Amino acid sequence: MTRDLTPAALRAAARRTLERQATLQAALNHMGFVQADPIRAPARAQDLTLMQRVSGYRAGDLERLYPTLDVEEDMIPNYGFMPRHVQAMLHPREVASTRIEREHPELLDEVRTLLNERGELHPKDVIAALGARTATNYWGGQSSATTRALDALHYRGEARVTRRAGGVRVYGVAQHLHGVRAAPLPDPERLRAVVHLLAALYGPLPEASLGHLISLSGFGLPHLRSPLRAAFRHAVKEELGAAKVSGVKYVWLPERNPHAAPTPRGVRIVSPFDPLVWDRRRFEHLHGWAYRFEAYTPPAKRTMGYYALPVFQAEKAVGWANLKVEGGDLLSEIGLAPGIRETGALRRGIDVELNRYRAFLGLPT
Repeated sequence: MTRDLTPAALRAAARRTLERQATLQAALNHMGFVQADPIRAPARAQDLTLMQRVSGYRAGDLERLYPTLDVEEDMIPNYGFMPRHVQAMLHPREVASTRIEREHPELLDEVRTLLNERGELHPKDVIAALGARTATNYWGGQSSATTRALDALHYRGEARVTRRAGGVRVYGVAQHLHGVRAAPLPDPERLRAVVHLLAALYGPLPEASLGHLISLSGFGLPHLRSPLRAAFRHAVKEELGAAKVSGVKYVWLPERNPHAAPTPRGVRIVSPFDPLVWDRRRFEHLHGWAYRFEAYTPPAKRTMGYYALPVFQAEKAVGWANLKVEGGDLLSEIGLAPGIRETGALRRGIDVELNRYRAFLGLPT
């Protein structure tokens, strides 16, 4: 176990995730997974994540170009976007009966038949064909039963998202997964690949945080939860680099040695769901203050704002920004972390980054 690693080196290694890629497809291939979130403040999380990694990226490019890309929507630790070779690690997915099947036993077959007949379905098409029905959703409320049935077929690998119409998922038959179901990857290969993908995307990170990601990934591999935990333990023992830094054990892929990370420059404003800040345990340990995502916090109790975006100067998280488009311009409110002073270099860096955001949003710079 290496012992001469410093928090500054870990911060620089973590910010290496923001390396620019030449194309959107190259970024998707390099990352392997991009978490999705529907809130636009000032753009969806997937767009905010990709604009930091793809030169010239504009808000909505992923949705606009989706039909032409090697990309699918699916779930590993969370719901998001991934290349098809990553999705192949997750299927065939053996699923017990879902709530929608228990509440409407016949509905899944009806929606499956309709999807196979028509080839592509908007949720409204299913309601028009089969009638409106309700089902209990994950939060205990009521939602469209036919849409829930489409979601269930998607989760099973029988349907895929072909495109979005006004942000709404449109589904088709997942023909590309037929071969995967017929000849799946061996389980040990699938599990090792998932562990390595997470370690690469979110690393270097505390061993406990990687363990949490592995637990969340049980949603992507529901029938392989225990073997996935075993693959994680094996990787920590035999395959991953490790060091204890300020009392916390960090792990990483050997080919992404944190000792070799260059010192980053400039200011970046990133999404709350960006791999750079996703792990709040690592964030607080390396930066010395607690970032809070408060979109679902009552306004009176917020301390940073509705959708605060972490601000980085070089490798250090120095504050947060709340951004909104109003009157054809981008308005910003900047908060600084305890002990951080607004220097001229920081202010200039923020101005440059805000102009990048204006270009990303199609606003005058």
